[in-house]
Amino acid sequence: MVASYGNGNDRYLSRLVSEYKSMSFSVDVVVLSNLPKKVSPAAQVVAVDLRGRNPWSLPFAHKKLFADRIGEFDLFIYSEDDTLVRESNLRAFLEVSAVLPETEVPGFLRFEQGLDGRVNYPDVHGHFHWDPGSVRLRAGNALAVFTNEHAACYVLTRRQLQRAIDSGGFLVAPHSDKYDLLCTAATDPYTQCGMEKLICVSRLDDFLLHHLPNKYVGTSFGVSDGELRRQVEVLLRISGSAQDRKSLLSTETKLPDARYSKCYYEEVQPCIIEAIPASARTVLSVGCGWGATEAWLAEKDMRVTAVPLDAVIPGGAEAKGVEIVAGDFAEARGKLAGRQFDCLLLSNILHLVPDPVAVLGSFGELLVRGGVAIATVPNTAQLAGLWKAMRRKGRVEIFRGYEETGVQMTSRRIVLGWFRSAGMRRAGFRSVVGEGAAKMARVTFGVLDPWLATEFIAVGRRI
Repeated sequence: MVASYGNGNDRYLSRLVSEYKSMSFSVDVVVLSNLPKKVSPAAQVVAVDLRGRNPWSLPFAHKKLFADRIGEFDLFIYSEDDTLVRESNLRAFLEVSAVLPETEVPGFLRFEQGLDGRVNYPDVHGHFHWDPGSVRLRAGNALAVFTNEHAACYVLTRRQLQRAIDSGGFLVAPHSDKYDLLCTAATDPYTQCGMEKLICVSRLDDFLLHHLPNKYVGTSFGVSDGELRRQVEVLLRISGSAQDRKSLLSTETKLPDARYSKCYYEEVQPCIIEAIPASARTVLSVGCGWGATEAWLAEKDMRVTAVPLDAVIPGGAEAKGVEIVAGDFAEARGKLAGRQFDCLLLSNILHLVPDPVAVLGSFGELLVRGGVAIATVPNTAQLAGLWKAMRRKGRVEIFRGYEETGVQMTSRRIVLGWFRSAGMRRAGFRSVVGEGAAKMARVTFGVLDPWLATEFIAVGRRI
């Protein structure tokens, strides 16, 4: 079943149909479209009436068709019209499925390839990451959860499809929450049907699908082949032991679109670097992702120690000379006992913990007298974000509190209060206003910055 809206991807659609018809399986190809299409005599085109409906709801039409024809096929494949599935992918899926419990389903990652041969993985971005605690062995296969369930495709056996239907979460109206409409259509089997998507990292190449447009190659969206393979090597190393499976904290919020979640792939952050005193020679970074800022500081001859989000993500920084101290907060803090640092960095993690003051105070104790702590947090009280939430849901979810959202409310007053309660004297505070609101900030002479800012940068000094 292939979802194809409009005509923009017709050249890719033709390639998909040709690929399916070249397989040694007996394959029926159905194309869901809002327009009449002349694809191939080998494919059936089913018109989807989208009048009065969001165009992105088109992919949901495949679910009823799957249910109606469940007795006719052994394997059910859904994809968008630019994601290429090969016979080798399906054979690998069947082989691994055969050794998994009913609730575990092999999944896929997408790759792109540039004209120069460079490979990019667009599904690996933002807050999406490998869960080291999920690594498991099944009949010699190493599998792990990648937290982005969306790969513009899924495959289910007849038994798995029946399980999804029986769960009551499959044949549902178009909806969105963690993902938008388009992505939700391809992720419902995992997000609300009681099944878990696992990537077989020991046979990674068999579970990679080509995203034919190659539109993100050469951009900052996604990660390189070298970076993904490095992460997979760590997963393979820990698959046979219980070591290195702890994560520092829960980094994904419970808000729609996982808003305010921690980004694992933050670029070098000049705003943090500028706040570090020139006299500082030793830096402790708590909540390090892939460590671009930490690696930059290490290359400037600073002695940098990082407490990473997990054992999988910081390898690039470690290769640049950053010392890695892994574990959850308590374990990492214990390993650092007795050491002192000139500067403490906490990039976008304080708003994600149950007690920001406790974290700030605990690691702040490792600062020398007069040492500085620098924290960045998103501005959850930003007017644009509050207005967007009101328009979409009719309510502002962030006001429901940390227990329900996984996010602490932030404001200038709240963040400065964290520092004060942690025994630090205020040394600086900055409201970072994005380009879209910069003109308004200038016109109002900064008065509205606390409501226009996308994030805050707070600096405290240990007394």
